Parts: sequence; C-alpha cells; structure tokens
Amino acid sequence: MVLIQVADGSGHPVSDGLVDGALDYETALAGASAELPEDLAAGWSGDDLNLCYTGGTTGMPKGAMWRQEDFLIAALGVRRRDGNEYSSMQELVADARGTVRALPAPPLMHGAAHWNASVVLGGRGTVVIQDHPAHFDAVDVLDAAERHGATSLLVVGDPMARPLVDELERSPRSLPRLRHILSGGAVLSAETKGRLQSLLEDVTIVDVLGSTESGRQAVGTTRPGQVPGDRFVPADTSVVLSEDLDEVLAPQDHAVGWLAQSGRVPLGYLNDPLKSAATFPVIGSTRYAVPGDRARWGADGSIELLGRDSACINTGGEKVFAEEVETALKTHPAVWDAVVCGRPSDRWGSEVVAVVSLRRDRAAGGDPDDDELRSAAAAHLASYKLPKAIIRVEEVVRAPSGKADYRWARAMAECPPPPSPPLAN
Repeated sequence: MVLIQVADGSGHPVSDGLVDGALDYETALAGASAELPEDLAAGWSGDDLNLCYTGGTTGMPKGAMWRQEDFLIAALGVRRRDGNEYSSMQELVADARGTVRALPAPPLMHGAAHWNASVVLGGRGTVVIQDHPAHFDAVDVLDAAERHGATSLLVVGDPMARPLVDELERSPRSLPRLRHILSGGAVLSAETKGRLQSLLEDVTIVDVLGSTESGRQAVGTTRPGQVPGDRFVPADTSVVLSEDLDEVLAPQDHAVGWLAQSGRVPLGYLNDPLKSAATFPVIGSTRYAVPGDRARWGADGSIELLGRDSACINTGGEKVFAEEVETALKTHPAVWDAVVCGRPSDRWGSEVVAVVSLRRDRAAGGDPDDDELRSAAAAHLASYKLPKAIIRVEEVVRAPSGKADYRWARAMAECPPPPSPPLAN
C-alpha cells in the first residue's frame, strides 16, 4: 500500500504532519514515470478495492468498500452499448471512442463528479475543469463549457442548475456541442428541467438516481421536446423493499418502502460492521444495498422517489419528506433556495420548518410574506406538509458539492437569526 499526503491549503508545511511512510503528493508526482512497473500491472485484480466515502450530510461520513469490477459496472455504469457487460478489459479499451468532453461542475471530492470524470477518462474522453473549482460559480462553469466545447455538463440538482439557468437567461452562451446535462445528488425539479429545455433546445437531460452505497439505480431522461417529469426508470437490479425490510415489493404494490439495489453492491463500510449490516441486509439469499431513500412503485412501473429517510419529518403522525417541501417552495419566483427540516413541537411532536433565501433582485418575485410562500407551496402539497414556520436567511448553507446541510438548517430552525429589516421602497 502507498500512502500519499496532499497539502490542504492550511499553510502548515506538509513535512510537519507527514504520516509515517507517506509520500508528499507533489514530490511523488515529480518523480513518477509514465510507464507502470510490470509487476504492478500484473497484480491488478477485479477484487482490488475502491474506497468511496459518503458526504456525511446527515451523519458521519462512511467509507463504502467497492470491488473494482463491481464499481466499474454498477457505479460507473460501464457497459457495452447493447447494455451487456464487457467480457474483458481489452474489449472495453477497443470500444472507447474518445468523443466526450465532460465538465463535472461539483468538486471532484463529490462522488458524482469523480465518477463522471472516471467514466470519461476510461472512454478516452476529455474532462474539462472550470477555472475556479474551489467553489461553484455559474459564470465560470458556463464560460468553461463554451470555451472548451463541452458535450456534457454534470450538476447537483436544483442548487447548481437554477443558478446556471439564471445566468443563461441573463447572458446566453453559444454551446453548440452540448448534448447532455446530467444531474445527481439532489432534486432536479420539473420546473428547472423545463427552463433548461427552453434555453438549450437540443440538450437531453439525464437525472441519475443513485448513491455511494448503491451506484446507479434509476434514470429519468427528458429528451428535446418531451414534457419534464419526476419519475425514474429503474435498473434491472433496483427494487423497492417493504417498510420492515423483510420482502421485495412487487411493481403492483404501491406501498411506501425503501429503494434498494441488488447485484453488484459494496462489500460494506470500512471498519463498521454494525452500519454495514444495517445498510446491506440479506433477504432470502440476496444481499441488498439500502442507502436510506424512501420510494414506491409508480403505476407505470417507474420509481417515485420520496426522499431521504434521515431528512423525513414525522409531524402529527404523518411523514413529510423535506425534499418535496423544498421543491414546492422554490416554485415561487422570489425563492432562490430552501432547506426544510423538523424542530420539536409540543403540539405536533415535530413541526415542519423552512429556511429560505430570497433572490437579491426581487423585481420578478417581489418580497413575499409567509402566507404567499405557503400559498405557492400549497399548489403542490397537502396542507399538513406546509411549513409551520419560515425563516429567512441571506444565504442557505450548502456543502461545496451542492448538497443541503440539514444540521445547519436544524440549528437555524431551533435558534433563528433576528429578522432582516424590510426592503426600502
């Protein structure tokens, strides 16, 4: 095993905290050869492990241990064009075309971004990196896509797609080679898909449903001219498990259950047998990955994703999924971003609270009060799902990947900041 240590920008010399036996990244890179030692390549195996850590959005990060072969197929989605698996690495290499120029907008520490980059590089394609990748900047991303002729653009749902749409509306770009917008890791609403379609008429929008623990589970594809939706076509290995995780629900059973993956799944979490057993249960003789998403079968055989169980709010005996409330609130034109969580309530046990930031330019949406925001959300939600309280902040805090920070949201809900002064006329 080789340990590589990378300077973290803290200003502390790498040598001060060098792990025993580790190599400094820059030193190792300068001394590296383009030719791999024969014994190293000969020792490679599909059983070698790829360790990918979760983001820790609602808890501590956990390292999912993937066999390299399983990772290539289930997580990266590397298959022949007919959908079957490659018979050998030689066949895969011979089939690589090298025509894709992909720009993953999230930082490469995000699973969706580095998985996307790995797929492209493995297919002899080109990975485009924006000028300032340390933080998301819609102008920077679109400028890089235009300058380098990107053919695909990866985003993390609405948190990245909405600013891109706003920027394209302000300043259109020439993106004649762009054919696909890929999204994963957060909800990409039908409204945002529709706005993207109106701006980029020849682009196909691919909404990928998956996780660190499961790889790709389902895909929602919106082609040019199609009406955007929020349902997903499941992979052959995707299932919905019952509430108590003791059976696989048939597509005719529309009860709410757990989205799960069978087949090629991780071996477990690194050094965490208890969480491994909970996330990778065995039902009958089949082992499943259950990342924590609640879902149910649609009448047409599609998957309806409801949201993360860890972000579910039990209010008055009813379950409310944070993502659906967030999406409903963002239909109001004045809402720039929203994160929804629960907080303790004497009456409801837990009550729904929305933390929202409004657009700085209020010309289009005005300066809505709480009743106006609830009214906009009520067009899409049952009344018990509407937020009991709405807290306004200058900016909703998100991880660099674009994922919601629910721990921060709960802190805001339980100890809200003082209200901002009203806007001057």
